[in-house]
Amino acid sequence: MKKTILLGVNIDHSATLRQARYREYPRTCGQMVEPDPLALALAAEQAGADGITVHLREDRRHIQERDVQRLRESIRTRLNLETAATPEMVDFALKLKPDSVCIVPERREEVSTEGGLDAAARIDELRGIAADFAAAGIVVSLFLDPEQKQIDAAEKIGAPFIEFHTGAYANAYYDRDARSRELRRLCRATEAAANVGIASNAGHGISYVNVAEIVEVPHLHELNIGHSILCRALMTGIEEAVREMKARIRNGLTVPPRP
Repeated sequence: MKKTILLGVNIDHSATLRQARYREYPRTCGQMVEPDPLALALAAEQAGADGITVHLREDRRHIQERDVQRLRESIRTRLNLETAATPEMVDFALKLKPDSVCIVPERREEVSTEGGLDAAARIDELRGIAADFAAAGIVVSLFLDPEQKQIDAAEKIGAPFIEFHTGAYANAYYDRDARSRELRRLCRATEAAANVGIASNAGHGISYVNVAEIVEVPHLHELNIGHSILCRALMTGIEEAVREMKARIRNGLTVPPRP
């Protein structure tokens, strides 16, 4: 029987929409502004989300500290905090104690995270950070490209999870040959991770259309999906958007989503 793949819903861009109007939230605005990422997270949980993911960026372009604190206090599933490996962000995470932390690269000029962390170049630094998180009872994941050298680095760092960056696959989806190459690369990577006892998650660019192939990648534990679900939610509401993605993960549906 096929293992159930979990769904983590990334709600960052609900805060992007909020900050477009309430740029100074929470400094000069009350909590009752729209949209409220916490309300969205709770509705996503009700619809079957297995966890909530947020990225507290150094420039605070969308999610704010107050958002993360409210989520920590209120959600019933799991809070996965994406964070850069900087002293400020590490200290914040250690005080907050989310269920898990995914260490990601971060560049101020990017719209969203556009590639994996170069863990191979930062093994000693990341080993210390991972050990601090583990000592605090926080599960550690590294956001990596599906490359053998990065998997080797994750093993040396002691990370129990890798979240493989699926952006290259998503970008190649409508080019059959490139798409096949990227899918094979993901399959090799999750096999290699499993061989050294590291569990595999995946995220970035996963949609209602391409998820049918992603779920066939071996050894996947969880998919973290944000943009596609929130886009769908604009038309259907977050509950229907989450239920539909859960169904596609479970059943491998390949028909396009309803308009």
